[in-house]
Amino acid sequence: MPSYFLFYLIAAIIVIVCSAVAFFLGVSYRRRVAEGELGSAEEEAKRIVGEAVKSTESKKKEVLLEAKDEAHKIRNEADKEIRERRNEVQRQERRIQQKEENLDRKMEQLETKEETLAKKLSDADTRLSESEEIKKHQFEMLERISGFTVDQAKEYMLQNLENELVYEKAVKIKEYEQQLKEESEQKARELISLAIQKCAADHVAEATVSVVPLPNDEMKGRIIGREGRNIRALETLTGVDLIIDDTPEAITLSSFDPVRREVARISLERLISDGRIHPARIEEMVEKAKKEVENIIKQEGERAVIEAGVHGMHHELIKLIGRLHYRTSYGQNILDHSLEVSHLCAVMASELGVDPVMARRAGLLHDIGKAIDHEVEGSHVEIGVEIAKKYKEHADVIHAIEAHHGDVEAHTVIACLVQSADAISAARPGARRENLDNYIHRLEKLEEIANSFEGVEKSFAIQAGREVRIMVKPDIVDDNSIVLMAREIVSKIEKELDYPGQIKVHVIRENRAIEYAK
Repeated sequence: MPSYFLFYLIAAIIVIVCSAVAFFLGVSYRRRVAEGELGSAEEEAKRIVGEAVKSTESKKKEVLLEAKDEAHKIRNEADKEIRERRNEVQRQERRIQQKEENLDRKMEQLETKEETLAKKLSDADTRLSESEEIKKHQFEMLERISGFTVDQAKEYMLQNLENELVYEKAVKIKEYEQQLKEESEQKARELISLAIQKCAADHVAEATVSVVPLPNDEMKGRIIGREGRNIRALETLTGVDLIIDDTPEAITLSSFDPVRREVARISLERLISDGRIHPARIEEMVEKAKKEVENIIKQEGERAVIEAGVHGMHHELIKLIGRLHYRTSYGQNILDHSLEVSHLCAVMASELGVDPVMARRAGLLHDIGKAIDHEVEGSHVEIGVEIAKKYKEHADVIHAIEAHHGDVEAHTVIACLVQSADAISAARPGARRENLDNYIHRLEKLEEIANSFEGVEKSFAIQAGREVRIMVKPDIVDDNSIVLMAREIVSKIEKELDYPGQIKVHVIRENRAIEYAK
């Protein structure tokens, strides 16, 4: 047993020693291999560095060669550009030199021309003075031959020119008027005649006084009352003047306000019918009459709105329309006039393809300002515009009210229709009356205006002042001048006269040859 153990121990020692030797040998071998590889790597690195150095040297040489080539190329291009610029500068110098030579030649020529011109100017001055002398001599000869001075000759030439211009203006006016007549006269006649035929209204002339009949003359004393207390109470409450004169069985009521006059008339008739006339009873009757008149105004306004076919109108505006029932213009009832204008506008609007409802509304409201024009300052046109704006009427209606008397230019068809319908209603025969003195004065003024023009032989105002016929002297006024004369007469009439409707100016020129057989 011990010998085996020793054997194994020795074997183990031998194995350990061998392993250690083998380890050291392996380590030594790996070191040699590593050192060999390290040496190879160093040699390879040296080789790569050497090759890199060689490549760098080669590249350096190539770059230097390329740089030298590029520098040579740049130098050649610079030399070439310098040569070109030098050549260009030389060319410019030669051109400038040529220009200077040309300028010198031109300066010499100019100096020569100046000398020539100075000589010519001197000759021209001499000739001008000679021509002035000749002209003066010729003028003197012309004045002696013609018998005209220079100023007279100028005036004669201007007169001839003015006559020629008058002729040309007259010809142009004739052409335009003829064209307008051809285009519009036929259509206007058809529309207006159709509208007039479709509308016929009765008018009753009213005045600023009302007459109340009495059962007997004793009633006058009762109306006056003790110490005039009854008549004073009635005049105070109604604002109307009671005229008690020698007229048998009648009392006259006078007031500029027809509504007040109507209130006084109703009150007085009821007092006379009742028989009890004293201040308390008068006050009671006046209050009842005022309410009754207000109801009549409302009813008349509603009747007018229904008759005109206008809807959606403010109730206060309807009352103002009703007040027109008691207003007149030259004896024509304003409410009836407004209804007539409304109907005429509707007829003409329908024929023209315009909205007849809007035209009817504008025609009914065109004189609405007259309902309160005696209470508010301003013309009835301005008042009517303010009323229409207050009650939110359409812009076309407001413009028609504003333009129906030509205060502003009409910009819409409806405004033109209202103007035409207003003229038709007011100017038709029998529609309005006027004071005899005013009527005669207007006719005399018409003839006076016509006679004030040069060349008028005589004139006649006819057709109740709706037309004036003017006879001119044919040897003074020619056919072309009568056109201008007619327009000037119309312009003067429009400026100096106030008249309803329109006035036709008819200028007549005729030549007559009269001989007697003996």
